[in-house]
Amino acid sequence: MNSEKLIVIIPAAGAGTRMGNTVKKQFLSLGSRPILAWTLEALSRISWVNSIYLILPENQIEYVQSEILNKYQFNKVNQLIAGGAERQDSVYAGLKRLPEGEHWIMVHDGVRPFIAEKLVRQLRAKAFHTGAAVLGVPIRETIKRVSSNRIISTEDRQHFWLIQTPQIFRKSILVDAYEKAFRENYYGTDDSSLVERTGTTVSTVEGHSYNLKITSPEDLVVAEKLLSVYFPEFQ
Repeated sequence: MNSEKLIVIIPAAGAGTRMGNTVKKQFLSLGSRPILAWTLEALSRISWVNSIYLILPENQIEYVQSEILNKYQFNKVNQLIAGGAERQDSVYAGLKRLPEGEHWIMVHDGVRPFIAEKLVRQLRAKAFHTGAAVLGVPIRETIKRVSSNRIISTEDRQHFWLIQTPQIFRKSILVDAYEKAFRENYYGTDDSSLVERTGTTVSTVEGHSYNLKITSPEDLVVAEKLLSVYFPEFQ
């Protein structure tokens, strides 16, 4: 292993259609900055984040360079990469640009700005021990299986978690999982789902509901309130 520091891949090339806005969700204003800038602010503060690979819509690369990276001096971002049609394509574009040798890779959503360093530290420790680890929160509400607006069954919620990012993997584990997925034309909803398909066990670390993924107008309202908690010096 070349380093115990992390290389972070941030897929931020999505369309964000649930926002009902012509501006992509990662570039929407949250307080005084775009959402993506707050995510980069949070990650840049973590000393063992070594470098950040930012995956973007190709037509937004120049904008991000001038209006986010240069403006806010995010020096840990050292790769701007054009993304693909799906999130999985974008992460894979980042994986293909990684340096040779074994590394620790952390994948984190560009619209999750409220990630606490304490949680990343716990996740990192778990991943270093097991090779693959994700954040998540146990579901505390009743879970129903529904079809055509009719309840089919009630599930045992103690076996269900809502999985978040970041997710940390040994490079070889994640690359192997992605290559298998593309060989088989399989698209998952997160990175750990691809790793699971290789037979590798993925460990969990309990996260926090404040680690919000901003994907709807309602999320944006909550995020405005959280800004003063996570970034008080900018308020």
